[in-house]
Amino acid sequence: MSVILRAISVFKTVGEEIEILRGIHLSVHSGESIALTGVSGSGKSTLLGLLAGLDTPTSGDIEIAGQKIEPTAIDTGAIIRQHNIGFIFQAFHLLPGLNAWQNVILPLELQSQRAARSRAKDVLNAVGLGHRLYHYPHQLSGGEQQRVAIARAFVSTPQLLFADEPTGNLDHTTAHNIADLLFQINEQYQTTLILVTHDLQIARRCNRQFTLHQGTISPLPCA
Repeated sequence: MSVILRAISVFKTVGEEIEILRGIHLSVHSGESIALTGVSGSGKSTLLGLLAGLDTPTSGDIEIAGQKIEPTAIDTGAIIRQHNIGFIFQAFHLLPGLNAWQNVILPLELQSQRAARSRAKDVLNAVGLGHRLYHYPHQLSGGEQQRVAIARAFVSTPQLLFADEPTGNLDHTTAHNIADLLFQINEQYQTTLILVTHDLQIARRCNRQFTLHQGTISPLPCA
């Protein structure tokens, strides 16, 4: 398998004294599923944002599909994110003034893709929300909102799918169903999945698991 994502000696410092990440090295192969675990404040979400190009490291390099993300190359980073990356936020971040269908269409319209409306419907059907197309976020349960967020992240069939605590705000049964959906996407479409989770059951379903502690990363043995 080819390496699709690489972090090389990545440091992240806030202000002059707070060092969140200290020399992170990580290589991810295409089609893998990766879990990032660790206690709150260990730097998991910070690392996820850096890997996705949503933030820039203080020093070190992030490469996606062999292309280095330059801190000053905002346009390049936007192109990489737009075409290769999907990101699922813990708090969903759905636009409240748009219904489920419109939320999912949005990334495709930003890319000026043809057949955006039918593609959005197809993906919402695939995540079990074909009957909720015209419902607004406040009319949906937490699990339904997360499914919309997953559909929005996956609608452009990204090579990389990042998820920040995708089950953290959900009850146990709904969390299990959402995890099943993410791993189904990973396996069926060979979409590389990188997720942050506190749920060790979900982490163990990944190909590889890593834990962050005081800004450093270590692999965990396979279950």
